[in-house]
Amino acid sequence: MSLMAFLDRVADVATFDKVIEPARQVVLAALKPQALKDLLHGTWLGHPLHPVLVQVPVGTWVSAGLLDAIPPLRPAATVLIGAGVAAAVPASLAGAADWSEQETGVRRLGAVHAVMNISALGLYAGSLIARGRGRGTLGRVLSYAGLGMAGSSAAIGGHMSYAQSSGASHAATAARALTSDWIDLGPLDDLPEGRPALRTGEGDSVEVPLAAVRRGERVDVFVGACSHLSGPLYEGAVEKVGADECLVCPWHGSAFALDSGEPRRGPAANPQEKLEVRIEAGRVMARLPGRHR
Repeated sequence: MSLMAFLDRVADVATFDKVIEPARQVVLAALKPQALKDLLHGTWLGHPLHPVLVQVPVGTWVSAGLLDAIPPLRPAATVLIGAGVAAAVPASLAGAADWSEQETGVRRLGAVHAVMNISALGLYAGSLIARGRGRGTLGRVLSYAGLGMAGSSAAIGGHMSYAQSSGASHAATAARALTSDWIDLGPLDDLPEGRPALRTGEGDSVEVPLAAVRRGERVDVFVGACSHLSGPLYEGAVEKVGADECLVCPWHGSAFALDSGEPRRGPAANPQEKLEVRIEAGRVMARLPGRHR
């Protein structure tokens, strides 16, 4: 059995939910302030924050493993291990925030990922204690065990990202199915004022849902699948979030600025794919932006 098939089987184990759901509720309660959640999701950055933060502990621990193999450089390895342990805390908080608002299969595999990361962190903390007490050999054994655990956990994280699309923009995927030609979305007068309406665009083999919002003579058109988890934005609402008028997803409350598609409230961190729009003879025409053509 391949690693991918094994991990997919783990993601299908429903009995995990008896433990996962209470843990998820604890995380949601602890991260209740919206500003804290948005900070950890990376909404302000326009990119998930967790994969950015994990580069620090992973990089320091790998580097420490190399330095530990050279006796004169072992004091520097200890410093790097300590830096990695410290950096793992905010990285874990960002990961927990993302995990708590993912779909079921991702949460199940993410729980395994988290347990392995906590184990790696414990091994590295133990390594620091051993080194501080002059037990260098034990410290190196623990740190190499931690590196192996962290590396295995990283493989699971990669599966969550690439096979389960955790953190990927679902809107960008949907956009790739659209034709690059101008799409006729019908008369401007048929669009309701100030709320999203469902329209469709031609794709290679399927019609792609779009969300169109009219504000007077202006129309903003987005790919209809929310970048977070493909929620139907055309069933959402228009709300004021901060200084921006936003299109809000009905599933998880992610808010995207109508003017730019940039996220203004999480859990979405990626921008929402927005189409170019022009009005011709009273009809709304839209097409993909140049980066997709």
